[in-house]
Amino acid sequence: MNTLRFFGSFSAPLGHLSGVAAFRVQWYNITVAGVITMKFKQIIKDMSLVVIGNFILAAAVGIFILPYNILSGGVAGIAVELAPITHISAEVWINILIIGLFIVGSMFLGRKFAFHTATSSFIYPLFLTYISSCHITTNIDPMLASLYGGLLAGIGVGCVFRTGASTGGMDVPPLVINKYTGIAVSKLVLAVDAVTVTLGMFVFGLEPVLIGFISVWACSFALDKVMLFGAEDSKSVMIISNYYPEIIQAIHDKLDRGTTVLDGHGGFTGDDRQVILSVILKNQYPELIKLVSNIDSDAFMIVTEAYEVKGNGFSFDYKV
Repeated sequence: MNTLRFFGSFSAPLGHLSGVAAFRVQWYNITVAGVITMKFKQIIKDMSLVVIGNFILAAAVGIFILPYNILSGGVAGIAVELAPITHISAEVWINILIIGLFIVGSMFLGRKFAFHTATSSFIYPLFLTYISSCHITTNIDPMLASLYGGLLAGIGVGCVFRTGASTGGMDVPPLVINKYTGIAVSKLVLAVDAVTVTLGMFVFGLEPVLIGFISVWACSFALDKVMLFGAEDSKSVMIISNYYPEIIQAIHDKLDRGTTVLDGHGGFTGDDRQVILSVILKNQYPELIKLVSNIDSDAFMIVTEAYEVKGNGFSFDYKV
C-alpha cells in the first residue's frame, strides 16, 4: 500500500484519503520541499557573496591601504592611526576592532546579521593575513592607491551588505543607524569614514588626510553602485492634464507602461483634477515627453528620479 509521509508529522496510507485530500497533501509536501530548496540556494548565494566580498576587501586593504598607510576610514584607517601611537601593528588593531564591533552589531542587528558577520569576522583576518604575507607591491602614486583601494573596498563591502551582513568593521555603526533612521547606508558610511579620516590629521597632518578623502569618496561611490546593482534606472512621472484619458492610453500602448490615476484638488483654482502617476525607464522619458506634448502641450509634469523600483516590469520579467 502506498504511504504518504508528512514533513515532521505522521504518515498515512493514500487509500485512506480522498482524491482531493491526497492531492492537497501532496501539493503541500511539494511546496514545503520547494521552499526548503529555495532557502538553501539563498544561503549558498549569500555565503558566496560574503566570502567574495571579504576577499575583495582584504585585497584592497592588503595591497593598497596598509602598504601606503592610507587613511581610508573603517577599521583599516583607525588601525593606521593607532599603530604609531600604541606601537601595536595595524593588523592586530584590525582584529581587535572587528571582534569588538561584531559584538555590538550582534546586540542591535539580530541573529542573521550575527551568523553572516561571524563568517566575515573569521575569514577577513585570514584573507588579510595571507595577502599581506604575499608582499604584493604596486609602486604607484599614493593618490592612485587611495583611489583604487577605496573602489575595491566599496565593491567588497557592497557584496557583503547585499546579504544583510557586515564585514564586521566600521560598517557596523552605519548599519545600526540605518536600522533606526532609514538613512542610506552609503551616506552613513561616507560620514563615518570622513570623521575617521579627519581624526588622522592630529597624527599624520593635512596631506595624508586629503589623500584619505579620495579613498573615502571612492568607497562610498562603489558601495552605492553595488547596492543598486540590478535595479532598473527609472523615473517617476506625475502628469496633470484635462486630456488624461488620451495620455493614459498612449502610455499603455506606446510605452507599454502602467499608470495610476490619483484624485487631485487645485489649491488655487479649487478644481478637482485627475493626476496620472507612472514609472518609466529612463530611456523612455524622451518618448513620453513627445507623447504628452502631442496630446496636450499645456500638460503639467513633475519628474523625479526613481533610484530603485521593485515589481512587475522592473524587478520581474514582465511589464506593468
